[in-house]
Amino acid sequence: MKLLLVEDDSDYAATLSRALEAMGHDVVVARDGVAAIEFNDRDQFDAIILDRMLPQMDGTTLVERLRERGQTLPVLMLSALGQSIDKVDGLKAGADDYVVKPTSVGEIDARLHALVRARGWKGEGATTLRAGAILVNPGKHRAWYGDDALDLSNLEFKLLAELTRHAGSFVTRTMLLERVWGYDFEPATNIIEVQIRALRRKLTASGSPDPIVTKRGVGYMLEA
Repeated sequence: MKLLLVEDDSDYAATLSRALEAMGHDVVVARDGVAAIEFNDRDQFDAIILDRMLPQMDGTTLVERLRERGQTLPVLMLSALGQSIDKVDGLKAGADDYVVKPTSVGEIDARLHALVRARGWKGEGATTLRAGAILVNPGKHRAWYGDDALDLSNLEFKLLAELTRHAGSFVTRTMLLERVWGYDFEPATNIIEVQIRALRRKLTASGSPDPIVTKRGVGYMLEA
């Protein structure tokens, strides 16, 4: 599995990541919650191992932020806090399991496999689409640009989802007309341009850079 380990104790993080890698996992280490969000925005992971006590953004806040953004990947929370109330708080925040430190790497590995099996998890791409800082959850009809939730019309949402699905490649007008509007002909209107402009306005409303590239005669591309 590809794992994101969020742990500010450098010695513990190094020891645990080496042990997990020896068991066949690919481990990326983030030192705090802010870095964890950045890593998660750039890459796809099968599960997160999350320390509860973190600088800048604690573990419960981090998992709440991930769940608010529609991300459903399994989260195993680690903590030196072993009181029942601490476990309840972690699970209520959205963690799938809670382990009290210290615990063996064998138990952590077994719990991760159990979570993945129980959730039927097949990777983030199974339920969400991502391109850079843009995240689209088609099932929940929700989208985010960074930490900002996007308020999109149905057509704008479908357009963004299609561009995100093919991020890094140009999508032609014909493809958009077929997949977003369901047309098998070229209408005598500029409906695509109108919706692209509307989508751009909402994506950049908070000051974020415009991620849509236009190439005349080719189509549109969402930067990956």
